[in-house]
Amino acid sequence: MTSVATPVSSTAVSGVPTPRQQFLEAYDREHTITMRVLRAYPPEKSELQPHPSSKSARELAWIFVLERGLGKAGLNNAFASGQVGGGSPPPPEKWEDVLTAIEAAHLDFRQVFDSFSDEQLLEPIKFFAGPKTLVDMSRVSFAWFLLTDQIHHRGQMSVYLRMADGKVPSIYGPSKDEPWF
Repeated sequence: MTSVATPVSSTAVSGVPTPRQQFLEAYDREHTITMRVLRAYPPEKSELQPHPSSKSARELAWIFVLERGLGKAGLNNAFASGQVGGGSPPPPEKWEDVLTAIEAAHLDFRQVFDSFSDEQLLEPIKFFAGPKTLVDMSRVSFAWFLLTDQIHHRGQMSVYLRMADGKVPSIYGPSKDEPWF
């Protein structure tokens, strides 16, 4: 269930960004970079699977949708009550449909995150620290955890992209395909 709390002031004292602002700025920036990588991926190679135990590129990209769904559940403390579980929906067959779903999931998670007050973002929720081990973590720390995991999966996608003979865009600096000089 989504919180309906009214967000408090979006600017901290002395013009220093609040934890909410800091997260949302990073979340939007990293999403833009992730989408650049995903849009550079050749759709006709969406079934590329670097190793038999690896996900296909399409399945790997779908993780961005699934994690945002789990993120919404986590922000609403669903792990504490055991409300999260069961199977995950399969990815759409078309690469473009996966990208569309990622964009929608990005906005949906952002809206849920932004629905919590600054005080609520500092409240503890339950999340896994290992198999069957729940620990307390603030909502904002949980959101940062998810964002760093997104960055990790984007790194995986950049390797798939190179293997698919795609052009790897600049991520945090120049790439072979997008030099800065």
